[in-house]
Amino acid sequence: MNAQATTRLLVVDDEPDLRTLYELTLVREGYDVESAGGVEDAWALLQQQRYQLVITDMRLPDGSGLDLLHRLETSGRPERAIVITAYGSAENAVEALKAGAYDYLTKPVDLKQFRAVVASALGRRVAPPEAAPPPRAPERPTDPRTSLQRRALDRLSGTSMAMAQVRELIAKVARSMAPVLVNGESGTGKELVARAIHEVSPRAEQPFVAVNCGAIPEALLEAEFFGYRKGAFTGAHEDRAGFFQAAQGGTIFLDEIGDLPLAMQSKLLRVIQERVVRPLGTVTEVPVNVRIVSATHKDLGAEVQAGRFRQDLYYRLNVIQIAVPPLRERLSDLPAIGRAVLERIARDAGVAQVPQLTPAALERLSRHSFPGNVRELENLLHRALALSGGSTIEAPDLDLVDGGETESLLSELEAPAPEPAHEAPRGGTELPKDLVAHLDAIERDILQRALERHRYNRTAAGASLGLSLRQMRYRMARLGILVGDSSSEPAPPSSG
Repeated sequence: MNAQATTRLLVVDDEPDLRTLYELTLVREGYDVESAGGVEDAWALLQQQRYQLVITDMRLPDGSGLDLLHRLETSGRPERAIVITAYGSAENAVEALKAGAYDYLTKPVDLKQFRAVVASALGRRVAPPEAAPPPRAPERPTDPRTSLQRRALDRLSGTSMAMAQVRELIAKVARSMAPVLVNGESGTGKELVARAIHEVSPRAEQPFVAVNCGAIPEALLEAEFFGYRKGAFTGAHEDRAGFFQAAQGGTIFLDEIGDLPLAMQSKLLRVIQERVVRPLGTVTEVPVNVRIVSATHKDLGAEVQAGRFRQDLYYRLNVIQIAVPPLRERLSDLPAIGRAVLERIARDAGVAQVPQLTPAALERLSRHSFPGNVRELENLLHRALALSGGSTIEAPDLDLVDGGETESLLSELEAPAPEPAHEAPRGGTELPKDLVAHLDAIERDILQRALERHRYNRTAAGASLGLSLRQMRYRMARLGILVGDSSSEPAPPSSG
């Protein structure tokens, strides 16, 4: 209680009854609370002293909560802000988050949620009634949070301007609860960006739960996301928490969000708006306090236009967007990324001496197009480390064909068939007896050649042909292609 008594909050609302309700709720929590009825009154108080948190209504008699947010931002004030908006006003909520609010609440305000959001904004856990809130700052005087944040950003290797901008944006958005949408091709490190956002944020000590939306069968999505109670369906032998409950107080990362079916999209939208989940088999809702970071390699704007993604969910998730550049657009980062990857591989393999990439090897890598991005580079270096057996990795250890195999493969596949010396009349050209089998044979040959060219890396082979990993797996299964099929040499382990 004593620690919270020194925490000063400012409540801004023009309705005296609501203002009193908020004040009483916060005073009972041990906070020192002052209040104002409008923008100018609030600003006058802010000129006199500092507050840890400002809680403001959106509609005020002499302006709006956004006006107050803009003043705080332009004046470089340190106070965090929570904005209270009218029920169902999604546009105002999104606008408030973009303007720098830590979080928002909708009217009528649920006081339990109100206390939880305030505690979260102040970096405090909501302790159970019988337990006193743990002290924070005095625990470790060396302030390990700064070190953790630095390490989280340092894992995003590279000195290019593109990566510098990504790190700068991560540090900025981590301060709020605003949902973040991470865009980028497969293999660019979108989950690494999401983890950095979590570790730089005040939620770093809470759970980080990563969910691959495209890997969960549609029939199990609701149970996996929201949990279930014993007996809710056949096979539900015990109560089980969902991903959202597991991430309580922390961050949930929804990877490949574009793969969610429309029915599940509407359920997710309600969770974001109401901040509650209803486990299967129950009629009661469970409050959740999570920060949502999502990612996709798809163009969600185009998916909305095509009717495959809900527009209202898109606006809720895309409050702040971070674009992760493909590796081919930041080849200057290759030395730093290669060094970091080799250090991690060597550490995991128990190798004492970390091998170094020679200038010739780096030059060879710089001529590769990396359709599989950083994930493909990791696969290459895994194999090179096994083949080199020394303190350095030379260009031959990379086992890449000179000239950039992706471009040569594409040109080979896209080149028109050679004209016959004496073209037969169209009516006399022999037609295949089984067109489906004929086309399957052509597709099978193309896929096998792409796989061989990319050392049986399905992600890279598929990317070189404009296919996602899921499409590649589907076509391989349909055509009965096994990794290494039709190859005279034993195939290396699949990394796709």
